[in-house]
Amino acid sequence: MSIIEIIVLALIQGFTEFLPISSSAHLILPSQILGWEDQGLAFDVAVHVGTLIAVVIYFRKEVADILTAWFKSFGDQGTTDDSKLGWWIILGTIPAAILGLLLKDFIELYLRSAWVIATTTIVFGLLLWYADAKGKQIKTIYQLNWKTALIIGFAQAVAMIPGTSRSGITMTAGLMLGMNKQSAARFSFLLAIPIISMMGLYYTVELALGDHVVDWSTLLLGVALSFLSAYACIFMFLKVIEQMGMLPFVIYRLLLGVGLIVFLTL
Repeated sequence: MSIIEIIVLALIQGFTEFLPISSSAHLILPSQILGWEDQGLAFDVAVHVGTLIAVVIYFRKEVADILTAWFKSFGDQGTTDDSKLGWWIILGTIPAAILGLLLKDFIELYLRSAWVIATTTIVFGLLLWYADAKGKQIKTIYQLNWKTALIIGFAQAVAMIPGTSRSGITMTAGLMLGMNKQSAARFSFLLAIPIISMMGLYYTVELALGDHVVDWSTLLLGVALSFLSAYACIFMFLKVIEQMGMLPFVIYRLLLGVGLIVFLTL
């Protein structure tokens, strides 16, 4: 990989992982459109580690409170809002974890194409617009229950299809279930922690067991850039949605999807 490819791909991963516009789609497109070679498994691990560090640090207080309350719930303290939220995060992670293992090869073989990305970008962009416009947006993150957490978890599993956007589909589900924008976004970000951790662990094991050449300077640069861009992205996104809602991201998705269709048909 050239230095330009490293910088561009790491920034793409960081900026798009938590925006409702699909990071996987944006990482696939450079190879589809520009003819870049696949960035490789080691680099994938590195940029996911960078985004994981960003979301954990940004939500460090929430993460600490949830973990503390969850562990204490096994003792005399009993359940609290934070401990229940910990259980809902675990429950919401299960569908994507199971379906990810079962369908990974099928998706890699048949669905990683620009046509699929163009279609899902438009379709799920319109769904995000509908949820933002029609959702009641009255519930907070602490008003989730096991049913709503599981529904959002299954929505997260759909995001294995490139172009869907993990954050986009989970926020869409949250908004449709009546959550306000901040709560839908925060639950989506917290839900990212275990799933990105599992992805990183899976790829790390695959990397360790395989015959991969590791360029540590490339990986460190990838971690640093994806961390910085992801942290900035989370900060800016939570500010923007209060003032402008999801419409800017819906418009971007529609323009991207239509632009891809035009490009592919020329």
